[in-house]
Amino acid sequence: MKRTLILCAAVLALCNAVVRAQSTSTTNTNMQTVYEFVKNCGTYYLATVEQTATGVQQPRVRPFGTIAVFENKLYIQTGKKKNVSKQMLINPHVEICAYNEKDHKWIRIEAEAIEDDRYEAKAYMLEQYPELKSMYDANDSNTQVLYLKNVTATLFSFGGEPIIIKF
Repeated sequence: MKRTLILCAAVLALCNAVVRAQSTSTTNTNMQTVYEFVKNCGTYYLATVEQTATGVQQPRVRPFGTIAVFENKLYIQTGKKKNVSKQMLINPHVEICAYNEKDHKWIRIEAEAIEDDRYEAKAYMLEQYPELKSMYDANDSNTQVLYLKNVTATLFSFGGEPIIIKF
């Protein structure tokens, strides 16, 4: 009986490990799909919300171009001096939209933008976009990188069914 329980526990532990590995693999594949789509578009549009002096929740949208995968997370970059940075710190819920003209497909991404103030994350992003090194430095107080958490990405095409990706 004791051997059977030990064997069952070992089999259960192995099954749980396989499920976790498959889940991690699926998450990485999903993230890579989203990353490649956005990266191939070149420019994407990031939407935040700003509360105006009159109390109105005003959407703000601007073009962005930085996106990278670092430590199994999808990252974007901006400057802390910009209004977009202040808006994301107050309300981390963002949306990203990108359009691929060649394929006539687009993506809409809902996520939370979480600041990562580590030198390694900033340095990695700047290595991916060396043209930003004239404006930003991983050691300065302005460079900001954020990873996207609780991501729901929806891929659209004219005439096709939407594809929903979560990670």
